Amino acid sequence: MDRQLLAQLPIKSVIDSQPVGGGDVNQAFKLTTTDHQQYFLLMHPSDSKNFYQQEIVGLQLLGQTAKVPQVLANGMWGADAYLLLSYIASQPFGDQYALGRGVGKIHKRTSQNGQFGFNVDDPEGRTTDGGVWYPDWQSFFINERLEVRKRIIMNRHLWTGAMDARYQKAVAHFKALMKTHHSTPSLLHGDFWSGNFMFDENAQPVIIDPTVFYGDREFDIGVTQVFAGFDNEFYQGYQDEYPLDDGYQERLPFYQLYYLMLHLGKFGMEYQGSVKRLLRSLA
Repeated sequence: MDRQLLAQLPIKSVIDSQPVGGGDVNQAFKLTTTDHQQYFLLMHPSDSKNFYQQEIVGLQLLGQTAKVPQVLANGMWGADAYLLLSYIASQPFGDQYALGRGVGKIHKRTSQNGQFGFNVDDPEGRTTDGGVWYPDWQSFFINERLEVRKRIIMNRHLWTGAMDARYQKAVAHFKALMKTHHSTPSLLHGDFWSGNFMFDENAQPVIIDPTVFYGDREFDIGVTQVFAGFDNEFYQGYQDEYPLDDGYQERLPFYQLYYLMLHLGKFGMEYQGSVKRLLRSLA
C-alpha cells in the first residue's frame, strides 16, 4: 500500500494493511491503525471518484433501514478511485430469518415520485428530473435490464438466433404475466446474491455492495435464487415481513434470466448453457 495514500485518509496512522476479497472489480484492503481500529479500503482504476457514487448513495439509503458499512471517505489517488468504509468483522453463519425480514423492510420503502428507476442526485426519487425513470415496471425491466444485457452478450458474440427467438417469446410471456400483477417501485438492493450480505459477530445480517434502484421487489427475490446462500429461514422471514403477491413463482424466473444474462455478458461462455435452458423454459 502507498504510505502517502494511507496518510491522507481521515484515520489514525495505519500500521498494517492486508489484501482481502473485494468483489469482481475492486482491489480491497483491511487496514489496522495505531488505535487498533480496522477499516475496509476499496480501490478501482478510474478517472473520477464518482466511480463509487452509486454504492455510496446505496449504502446511505439502505443504512436507514438495515445495518451496512459506514462510508468514511471517497476520493482519488493517482489513477484510482478509492472508498474507505468501516470494517465489520464477520462470521459464516447467522440469522437468515432476520435477513429476510430486513430485506422486506427495505422493500417497503418506495420512490416518492411513484416511478421506476433511479437518480443518484435525487436518491429518494422526489422528482423525475435526471436519472432514468419509467412510469411502469415492465418497460423499465425490459429496456434497462434485459435489453442492455442482451446487447452486451451480442457484442461478445455469445447470442445466437435460436436464443433470440426464445427471448422474444419469453418477453411476450413476461408482458402477459404483468397484465395481472401490480408492481410497486420498491427500493431494491439491485445485486442481491449471497456474496452481498454477511453476518456480524452477533450473527446479525449486514448488507453490502448495493446497486440500488426502485423496481418491483420480486427482482431482488428472483436474484437470490440464482446461486446458493439463502435458506428457507430467509424466505420465511421475508414472507412474514412483506408477503409476496400471488403468482410470484411464475414471475421470479424472469429475474433469474436477467441475472444469468448479466453473468454471461460479464464472464463468458460458461453461463451460456444456463441462459439457453432458462430461455427454453420461459418461452
